[in-house]
Amino acid sequence: MENQEKIPLKVLLAVIAAGLMSFCGVIVETSMNIAFPTLMKEFNINTSTVQWMTTIYLLVVAIIVPLSSFFKRNFKTKTLFIYANLFFILGVLIDAIAPIFPALLLGRVIQGLGTGIALPLMFNIILENVPESKIGLMMGLGTLITAVAPAIGPTFGGLVVSSFGWRYIFVILLPVLIISFFLGIKNINQKSPLQKSKFDLPSLIALILTFTGLIFGFSNMSQMNLTVILAFVIGIIGLIWFILRSNSLSEPLLNLGVLKNHIFSGHLFSSSYFRSCL
Repeated sequence: MENQEKIPLKVLLAVIAAGLMSFCGVIVETSMNIAFPTLMKEFNINTSTVQWMTTIYLLVVAIIVPLSSFFKRNFKTKTLFIYANLFFILGVLIDAIAPIFPALLLGRVIQGLGTGIALPLMFNIILENVPESKIGLMMGLGTLITAVAPAIGPTFGGLVVSSFGWRYIFVILLPVLIISFFLGIKNINQKSPLQKSKFDLPSLIALILTFTGLIFGFSNMSQMNLTVILAFVIGIIGLIWFILRSNSLSEPLLNLGVLKNHIFSGHLFSSSYFRSCL
């Protein structure tokens, strides 16, 4: 009985592999904020332009994360891990050598794809592979990984930018991602069977409208001009469309029915509030 409750080494290494990738995904978001003044000088851009480094990254992550349940049903865990890691490595490489600002943004978009797939992946691995009595412990550790990263990101970014230059933020992450890649391909196993489902394109379009409108609106709320108001309107329309569309499907991209559970909704709200404070 005691042996059955132990977490197998392969499972622990699989969680570490996904955790490292999630950690890199969160830390690269917050650490780059410190480099904004340097980027503005190097690429001769203004404040509103350089902020797209964060905005476009968060936008892609926000769109991809809600698709995680579809990905889980239709693709093997190891396949998702490999794609997420390769996307992230490619994005990091592009940003490390980017000669112009648009190339830097392209790298951020590709990193966002990797992070969006990676963030839910760690928790999927825990729920599928960890013994039931240890799930709470491992979920707590997984949450700690993603909660600590935003806190140390600015310090990490400041040290790297002042000591080596902003490009080394990406260079330093490369060996961590490579270690994560090899740990993952060796130790991640598929436990649950795939359940193929149809992809709903209108739901994706609604998600894109929602997050594009709301993220752009909140990012530029200090200006509050006609463009910002229009962005909020588009975001709200997209959100309403997504809710109505999801409730009309037997297999929606995101099951909103779980929000009717008050305990789950309370935990979701408190977790979101905590992360926003970071």
